Amino acid sequence: MRFINPKTDYAFKKIFGSAESKDILISFLNALIYNGNSTIEDLEIINPNLLPKVEGLKDTYLDVKAQLKNGTLVIIEMQVLNVQSFGKRVLFNAAKTYGFQLQKGEGYRMLKPVIALTLTDFEMFPGRHQFTSRFVYREVSDGYVYPENDIELIFVELPKFTKEIEELETITDKWIYFIKSARSLDEVPTNMDNIPELHRAFEIANQANLTLEELEDLERREMFIYDQQGAVALGRQEGRQEGRQEGRQEGRQEGRQEGKKEEQRAIAKKLLTLLDDEAIAVTTGLSLEAVRELREKESENL
Repeated sequence: MRFINPKTDYAFKKIFGSAESKDILISFLNALIYNGNSTIEDLEIINPNLLPKVEGLKDTYLDVKAQLKNGTLVIIEMQVLNVQSFGKRVLFNAAKTYGFQLQKGEGYRMLKPVIALTLTDFEMFPGRHQFTSRFVYREVSDGYVYPENDIELIFVELPKFTKEIEELETITDKWIYFIKSARSLDEVPTNMDNIPELHRAFEIANQANLTLEELEDLERREMFIYDQQGAVALGRQEGRQEGRQEGRQEGRQEGRQEGKKEEQRAIAKKLLTLLDDEAIAVTTGLSLEAVRELREKESENL
């Protein structure tokens, strides 16, 4: 028995975002947002599209969006590629979801809370050991919670979750393990099979239930993700080396600034054959115009 990778867009949406996935999504959200308590009784899965997807990055992030019975909106996003300013994008999506609730003439009292649940296949907060982080608005000096705290950001960093199968205790542990490790399993673990929603998730993820065409498409998507991860990692490593060398040749302040620019350009060069200009700009922080100029220059040198 083999399972598809829940981190890919098709698999994630098939497991959590389809019409027959309501009970699965309720269990998943109760586990990750409400510590396994049955807080969510019902929800509606709705169209998750908030922003035009950047060409070339459409397979590197994915969304499921749901509205809970009490009106709360939940955005669920699985991010596999550590791109430039990703944290700002999470905040922007949450704020846009919050603001776009109102129709013309409606009062602010109609606004419902928004929860942005983000799972990352990389370390979002390198200096923090916990694999789950929750952020709300608080007063700086004493931590007093803002009364109208309607936007909450929740992050689950998969690399920091290191429990093995026999160490899984809570339903939260089991759902995170499913997302992170289902692709590497050849059977449903016995300590997870007794949860009906998890059992159903494994059934949906079972490759035996997919057509050959679906499996080939999934393999292409997965390889695309791995290629992007590898290219960005290599580009950043070599870019830092080139940037540091360039920076040492200049004055301290000017050298640091130029070194950073050289690092960005070096990363962009590594990505020219893999991503389009918009995607490279998002990944490196360069302007779109700078990426286009770099591509033209590299083409002239060929």
